[in-house]
Amino acid sequence: MTPSNAAQVCLVEDDEIMGESLVDRFELEGFRCDWHRSAQAAASDLKEKRYDVVVSDIRLPDCDGDDLFEQLQGEQLYVPPWIFITGYGTIERAIALMKLGAADYVTKPFDLDQLVAKLRAHIPESPHDERLPTLGLSAGMQRIENMLPRLAGQATTVLITGQSGVGKEVVAREIHRLDKQRAGRPFIAVNCGGIPENLLEAELFGHERGAFTGAVRLKHGLLEQANGGTLFLDEIGDMPLAMQVKLLRVLQERTVTRLGSEQSVAVDFRLICATHRDLKKLAEQGTFREDLFYRVNVVHLRVPPLRERPEDILWYARRFLREVAQQNAGPQKALSPGAEKALLNHLWPGNVRELRHCIERAYVLTPGNTLDPQVLFDEEQACGDCGVTVNCLGVERPTLSNCLEECERQYLLQELTRCDWQMTRTAAAIGISRKNLWERLRRLKLTLPARVLRQVDQQTPAD
Repeated sequence: MTPSNAAQVCLVEDDEIMGESLVDRFELEGFRCDWHRSAQAAASDLKEKRYDVVVSDIRLPDCDGDDLFEQLQGEQLYVPPWIFITGYGTIERAIALMKLGAADYVTKPFDLDQLVAKLRAHIPESPHDERLPTLGLSAGMQRIENMLPRLAGQATTVLITGQSGVGKEVVAREIHRLDKQRAGRPFIAVNCGGIPENLLEAELFGHERGAFTGAVRLKHGLLEQANGGTLFLDEIGDMPLAMQVKLLRVLQERTVTRLGSEQSVAVDFRLICATHRDLKKLAEQGTFREDLFYRVNVVHLRVPPLRERPEDILWYARRFLREVAQQNAGPQKALSPGAEKALLNHLWPGNVRELRHCIERAYVLTPGNTLDPQVLFDEEQACGDCGVTVNCLGVERPTLSNCLEECERQYLLQELTRCDWQMTRTAAAIGISRKNLWERLRRLKLTLPARVLRQVDQQTPAD
């Protein structure tokens, strides 16, 4: 029996054999399915019920599926993600419909597994349907996702590694959400590289009133606030050594002592650490405590960069388009075939975070319902496609290393400009430490604008 809170599919198909086959498969996959044999019946239902996705044949007895789609759009009603079933001779019509906002299409004869995969890719995220992918469609992300329920129930310490922007915090929050005991408790996220060293201890441990100048009231630290829930230490590789010692003591004793206090407070939280750095190598170099490394490296999840999982790119892009439309109470928009190709060709040095910014920008700049490749990347970002005509570094055919370096340079320039060249703010926005940002600027030999040189010089960390 299909659960009442499962995703709802509206099927518009006049062929009895085809319709019956699709209904059976959809229900086996855990979807609820309403089957309509005519466009008129579907239109009436779509105006009264909110479906998660529509699967419609183009050729229908009373009104073609594309006419039904355009009619609902014209009435400014909510139109769910729409997947067309088309014969060979109507592929051009299906592509034209995608330009008008349709989500996807399949061509007869089609593979049922392929259609189901497209359904799952286009159905909006649903907290009550854990069968829908939440991290991606790629095999790598599916492996991680399949591990999370077990980790949520058993693992008290998890280490997540991966490049900046791959979604390490998303994975951490999913572990927290899946834990039935801790899900209703706090999820406390701390960027270890984003808090100045002289303030980090007070932020983590809290303080009593009068513990130091300016401590006018008692403050519960972040470690204490995470009690009963999850503590997420992002970029733990940037945590100062002195603070690593104190964190290790907390993990061993499961107690916290506020600054200015002699009384310890018991704490119980799941610890999830994340970093883009190689903690083992840092431990060998003496910049990360070896005992702390073994303490946090109980269960290790590596989140691959987006360029290693291209099958996730369009899935994320469509998901972000839906989210942006919902946040702005705007129309649903779709990617043109050219836009899809441009997204797949891009190197994504900023990973999922860069993709999200790209989609948000393109949505705002697109007056119609279809995103074209021209609005996805500005002139500076276009070098990331690294096609034959691209000249990343004045070379006709740049190497992958050349392109990655140039993409990183342009990405940093874009984010620095967006954050008005404030180093701490920029580092936090792109998910790295301020020190790491400076190291990248030096390595890439980025020249700072004259207007900010004086204030930047004052903020530069000592070598």
